[in-house]
Amino acid sequence: MPTNLSLPIMGCGTWAWGNRLLWGYEPSMDAELQAVFNLCVENGVTLFDTGDSYGTGKLNGRSETLLGRFSQEYQGVNADKICIATKLAPYPWRLTRRSMVSAGEASARRLGRLDLVQMHWSTANYAPWQEWSLLDGLADLYDRGLVKGVGLSNYGPKRLERVYQKFSDRGVPIATLQVQYSLLSTYPVTTLGLKEVCDRLGIQLIAYSPLALGLLTGKYSEKGPFPPGIRGLLFRNILPKIQPLLDCLRAIASNRNKTMSQVAINWCICKGMIPIPGAKTVEQAQQNLGALGWSLDAGEIEELDQVAANSKKTMVQNNFQTT
Repeated sequence: MPTNLSLPIMGCGTWAWGNRLLWGYEPSMDAELQAVFNLCVENGVTLFDTGDSYGTGKLNGRSETLLGRFSQEYQGVNADKICIATKLAPYPWRLTRRSMVSAGEASARRLGRLDLVQMHWSTANYAPWQEWSLLDGLADLYDRGLVKGVGLSNYGPKRLERVYQKFSDRGVPIATLQVQYSLLSTYPVTTLGLKEVCDRLGIQLIAYSPLALGLLTGKYSEKGPFPPGIRGLLFRNILPKIQPLLDCLRAIASNRNKTMSQVAINWCICKGMIPIPGAKTVEQAQQNLGALGWSLDAGEIEELDQVAANSKKTMVQNNFQTT
């Protein structure tokens, strides 16, 4: 079942836009974030992924609000190709299909438009009875023509097959599935065979956190300094364990005259994923764009795969990921 979505080979994640706790967002950053948006669209990165839960404390919904403002004000090249995607959180107080429709409508008001709506995570691991009504609401948004496509996030192949059948019975196609995926995190794509299932069902995989929260950028070393807060604690624990992978990334990047980030993102693209690295600054956006227009060769991919295989168990996995 085809959808009306047109997706680029790379997108931009906006988790950091409004998140003070993890990413140090401040409203003073908004002008540069708009410049990031403009630069991405001008260069063909037209998919922007957000979530109605993005934005900490009083800034809840800030990411959607900013993205809506930027997309409405943009009038340059590729404006007609912009694809705005959001994820609706299955909060404990969202229990009915109407609550999901209302959430989608609220996101659409903040965004000004809504092309792709996604279930942020499955409740199968802790409240499976809650999920089906919310999925009905997600499909209702499509049936009513409020969105061009429907997607899922953090679903494994078994749960995906069940939801796919439910949506197929209603004539609602699943366009995308978003999972945590990087050289440090290929579960469940490889471990559970998710890529094969998605290929068979015609679902495009989207890779969030393709730089593993920044661990694969080469910006940080095991001796520090580390980023502040929760990320710093995580980096102190993980960086000493992944030096062989970072060394391999560094060597390939040097040979290619690329950066480690660009190699890590390009690896995701070579695996058939649409990576959505985040960017808070124009410099970061330019870095991400440098992952486009070229491809790692088979030998480089195999080398990265082999070294990464010994590092994957070190990365924290999303607790909401289902099998």
